[in-house]
Amino acid sequence: MKEKTLSKKIIYKGKILDLEKALVKLVNGEKAEREVIRHNGAAAVIAVEKPDRIILIRQFRYPVGKTLFEIPAGRIDKNESPLDCIKREMVEETGYKLKNITKLLDLYPCVGYSDEVIHIYKAETGARGKPRPEFDENIKISRIKLPKALEMVRKGKIKDGKTIIAILALKTLKKL
Repeated sequence: MKEKTLSKKIIYKGKILDLEKALVKLVNGEKAEREVIRHNGAAAVIAVEKPDRIILIRQFRYPVGKTLFEIPAGRIDKNESPLDCIKREMVEETGYKLKNITKLLDLYPCVGYSDEVIHIYKAETGARGKPRPEFDENIKISRIKLPKALEMVRKGKIKDGKTIIAILALKTLKKL
């Protein structure tokens, strides 16, 4: 059931992603074009500050034109591990260091047009210093009890996919 790549070409090379156009041979022998966003991947962390309280950030997201609640996350830099990425992003976005880090899951957020994978971790918050957001980030920190976060998901107040999955995974794992 695999498509065969006949040709491919990068038609846009950016700072955070590349856009590739490919010609493929389908299983039925027909040819089709594919447009694929190539991305280094990302890592995210659902950080537990106290039992049943998690750290969420709020920031404006230009592509959707809205301020969203999210778990701390970021793009994995070249030669950086997902684990190092979440440690860096957590300090940048919230000031917190992490401890007792465990991997929850990996997910593909947009399989129809992107090869991005997001590595999601769970951790406890450790010592807190001063956040160091990047120059183009305006981040507000929220400490939210897990039941309230679940209610926010149900009511559509949390719309970010990785955040919804992390909250539901954390709730599910607590029941195991």
